Amino acid sequence: MRPWKTVRRRTLLDLGKYLTVESHAVELPDGRVIQDWPWLVMPEYVNVVAVTKDGEFLCFRQTKYAIAGTSLAPVGGYLEEGEKPLAAAKRELLEETGYEAEDWTHLGSYRVDGNRGAGTAHLFLARDVRRVAEARKDDLEEQELVRLSLAEIESALARGEFKVLAWATVVALALLRMEEIR
Repeated sequence: MRPWKTVRRRTLLDLGKYLTVESHAVELPDGRVIQDWPWLVMPEYVNVVAVTKDGEFLCFRQTKYAIAGTSLAPVGGYLEEGEKPLAAAKRELLEETGYEAEDWTHLGSYRVDGNRGAGTAHLFLARDVRRVAEARKDDLEEQELVRLSLAEIESALARGEFKVLAWATVVALALLRMEEIR
């Protein structure tokens, strides 16, 4: 199969580092050209499922602007300019929870939207996390750090308590990886 080709791109809206909306002219494999293909440029980010030596999963109960009510969430945040995904995952884990880990598994890097871009998610599992510092509270939303057992996180995932697709995905992938290891 031949990939699609970007023939032209123009910026429609530039809101800085969090969102740029572009219009692309895209050539399809059969030679046809679509003139106004919408494309979203958004920052890459990490999500981390953190598990203690005792098998407890560190999550947040929090609010987000686009979510009704509260949601469970993993550790996560945007990559800083020039930062590698694993470095961002380690930084976010430390900043948000005060925990560190030596045992890291990359669960994959995934384009958020296969047709419109919208950034890339880098997903990680951090095992045997241990507290080494106080968490830095600088996020916009209110959040509470919670510790869930394996049964509790599996149940929460099945009940849809991780209300963002990337969050549910990283939890599901982490649980699958941990099952492979047992």
